[in-house]
Amino acid sequence: MAYVCIGISISLSPWFSWYSNALSDLGHAVHSSAAPIFNFGLLLAGFLIAVFTATSFWKHAKYTSPFLLLTAFALQLVAVFDEIYGHLHGTVSVDFFVLLVLSCLVYAAEKRSILGAASFVIGLGVWILYGAGFIQTGIAVPEIISVAAATSWVIFSSLKIYYKLNLATK
Repeated sequence: MAYVCIGISISLSPWFSWYSNALSDLGHAVHSSAAPIFNFGLLLAGFLIAVFTATSFWKHAKYTSPFLLLTAFALQLVAVFDEIYGHLHGTVSVDFFVLLVLSCLVYAAEKRSILGAASFVIGLGVWILYGAGFIQTGIAVPEIISVAAATSWVIFSSLKIYYKLNLATK
C-alpha cells in the first residue's frame, strides 16, 4: 500500500526529484498537493504491518515482533507528523529508519536469515554511504533502498507463514 501511494504521489508531483528531495517532501501538507495520498499510504501501511505483526508474525518471530511493531508505529508517526512539524518530523523519521534497520538485524539473528542479514547490511550500508557523501542524491534514494531491503524479508516471512498455514489446514 505504501509503495502504491508513494508512486501515485510521485506521479502527481512533477517537482519531485530523486536527486534533491526526501520522500517526506511528498507528504508536506502545505507544499504538496499529493500529501493526503502520501500520508494516508504511510499511515495505512503502518497499521497493516502492526496488525500483521501482532497476529501472524508474532508466532513466527517472537523476538523480532516488538521491533517490527515499533517500526510500524514509527511509520505512522512519520505520516501524522509530516514536514510541517519540522524537527519533530525529523525525529520520528530517524526513529523509523533506526527501528527498521534494527528489525532487520534482530530478524537475521532470530531466524538465522540470510535475507534479513542482507537487508540489515543494505539498509545500514546505504545510510553510511549517504552520510559519508558517497551517494550524492536526494535522501529519498537511501530511504527507498533501505525500506525496499526490509520489505523483502517481511514479504518472504508473510509468504512462509501463509504457506505453512495452508499446509496445516489440508
